[in-house]
Amino acid sequence: MTDELKDKEEILENEENTAAAATTEDGCAAGDFVATEPAEPAEPAEAAAELTPEQLLAQAKAEIEELKTQALYKQAEFENYRKRTIKEKAELILNGSKSAVTALLPIVDDLERALPSMKKAEDVAAVAEGVELIYQKFLKALAGLGVKPIDTEGKDFDVDLHEAVAQVPGVPDEQKGRVIDCIEKGYMLNDQVIRHAKVAVGM
Repeated sequence: MTDELKDKEEILENEENTAAAATTEDGCAAGDFVATEPAEPAEPAEAAAELTPEQLLAQAKAEIEELKTQALYKQAEFENYRKRTIKEKAELILNGSKSAVTALLPIVDDLERALPSMKKAEDVAAVAEGVELIYQKFLKALAGLGVKPIDTEGKDFDVDLHEAVAQVPGVPDEQKGRVIDCIEKGYMLNDQVIRHAKVAVGM
C-alpha cells in the first residue's frame, strides 16, 4: 500500500513539472493567446494645443485691433486721394485755358508788330495782305485747339447749329427753310457747339 502511494505521488509530481515547463516566463501557458490592451491613440496636435477661453479672447482682440488699423489706413488713403482730386480739379479750372492762351500769344505778337506798320503804310494792299496772313494764322491756331467754324452756306436751317435772327420772305421754293445769309459765324469745339451761327432763313 505504501509503495502504491509513492507511485501516485511521483506521477503527480511529474505532471506538475511538465505543466511548469510549458508555462512561459510571464506566467502564460505556451500556445495561449495573450490579450493585450490596445495602445491609446495619440491626441491630435490641435487638442494638445487647445487654447483657454482667456487665450481665445486675447487672440480675438488682437485680430480686431489689426482690422481697425487696416481700416484706418484705408480711410486715410481715400482721404488723401479725395484731397488730391479736388486739388487737381481746382488747378484744371484755373489753368485750363493755359494751352489756348499759349497758342494765341504768337497772334498777339504779330498784331503788335503790324499795328505800327499799318499807321505808316501807304500801300493798302500790302496792309490787307498782312492782316489776311495774321487772320489765317489765327484760324490755324484755333483749329489746333479743336475749334472750327460752323458751315452755313446753302445749308438747311438746323436749330442745333443755327440761331435764326432774321427771315427772308419771297425766296424761291428751293431756298425756303434754308440759310440765306450768315450774320455772325458760329463755332464748335471738339464737335460741341460753343456758339450758334446767327443766320437769316428763307421763308
